[in-house]
Amino acid sequence: MSQQTKYETVIGLEVHCQLSTESKLFCSCPTNFGADVNKNTCPVCLGYPGALPVFNEKVIEYAVLFALGVGAEIKPKSYFARKQYFYPDLPKGYQITQFDKPYCEGGGILLSSGKKINLIRAHIEEDAGKSIHAEEYSYIDLNRAGIPLLEIVSEPELRTAAEASEYLKKLRMLVKYLGISDANLEEGSFRCDANISLRKHGDLEYGTRCEVKNLNSYRHIEQAIHYEVLRQSDLLDNGEKVVQQTLLFEESSGKTKPMRGKEDAHDYRYFSDPDLKAIVVSSDLVLQVKARMPKLPDQVYQHFTGNLGLTHQDATVLSSDKNVANFYEQLLTNLDSKLNEKQIANWLIETYLPASQQFSWDLAKPEISIDAFTSLLVMFSEGSISSTAAKKVFLYMIETKKTAKECVTELGLDQVNDKSVIVETVRKVLADNALQVEELKSGKQKVYGYLVGQVMKSSKGKFNPKLVNQLLQELLDEYK
Repeated sequence: MSQQTKYETVIGLEVHCQLSTESKLFCSCPTNFGADVNKNTCPVCLGYPGALPVFNEKVIEYAVLFALGVGAEIKPKSYFARKQYFYPDLPKGYQITQFDKPYCEGGGILLSSGKKINLIRAHIEEDAGKSIHAEEYSYIDLNRAGIPLLEIVSEPELRTAAEASEYLKKLRMLVKYLGISDANLEEGSFRCDANISLRKHGDLEYGTRCEVKNLNSYRHIEQAIHYEVLRQSDLLDNGEKVVQQTLLFEESSGKTKPMRGKEDAHDYRYFSDPDLKAIVVSSDLVLQVKARMPKLPDQVYQHFTGNLGLTHQDATVLSSDKNVANFYEQLLTNLDSKLNEKQIANWLIETYLPASQQFSWDLAKPEISIDAFTSLLVMFSEGSISSTAAKKVFLYMIETKKTAKECVTELGLDQVNDKSVIVETVRKVLADNALQVEELKSGKQKVYGYLVGQVMKSSKGKFNPKLVNQLLQELLDEYK
């Protein structure tokens, strides 16, 4: 029996999502990424004796937004605790977090299969610093220490690496839509720990779990899970026990490596933080936050497929990012009745988005603005330029930063709409391709596209395609 059928994989994820506040959780230090080492620090986040934390009220608004977004139960009162452990980048010797009384419990994320991955809880905590390892020494950067996080803990309901990856993608999409995090994988503001165990099919008890720490790419998450499944199944097949431990994923080998023995809650000696009051979430605050809830990714997807008639594939692409969805909806407004929803989606997906990825545009403030792209599509919709010409113009707009109209003029791509000029070229193409005309008359319809192509080639793409088709049909009728 193969390991895939012999054992069931059980996966639970703990996601650490950095909140996009301007200052840290308990002090006024800035949270900007990329500052000089240890610049964004003060006595509070450096853990100096006697330095007292002051709670950042903006954090609770973001936390409530998240809870509403996943349908969690928000607790009217929750408390901070101290989680005791030693690590070089934890200057206080403990982390301020929430333990047995988190601010919300429950909720879930719906996968495309219809399976709901339930959440155990989400809680607020501060981030630790960062260890930087060199050949001979290790260095500590505490800029990240004290930055506010949401730790989002799923039930162990994921069964495959693909499910885990999709869950993370949908969770990341949600926090970006809510505007509470940039969820930047490369900068570490969205990362997860994966708890992985195996059990025989039909068993009710969970197997011994191992935790893979600090995964911040979908590929690494899938690789780590695949490797752990193989490693643990080999141990079980050989009659050995899986040891509960914390692991790191090694990118170069694609394997997990032991980091330390896995701790349980009692190892951290949690107790309530005496310097911080309870977090009180009033019903009024919840109502205020709910009033400014944006449309969520699944709602946007349903709107695109149900109301606008887009395909699953197009709607998935356009709803995958809040800025992309907003860009598309603004184009719909700008191009009302000039192009249909599908045409606009095609232009955005096939032309604009590839360029935005190639040139790393921030779609909240893109290099080619919505208005500039609209003007290009208006020229196309009015027949001033062909689709081929429009794509050339778009690339020239990126290069020169000039308007669509200026680029069309400079490239000499103004579309020809003079019927007399087009007719003359069509007659010549038909005369030069008498054999193809005979084939068309005998029923070979594919030849028609060839003739259209010859006309457009002769005009260097300048002729209005609609007029070319109309006049070509009229002249071909004379041959019948």
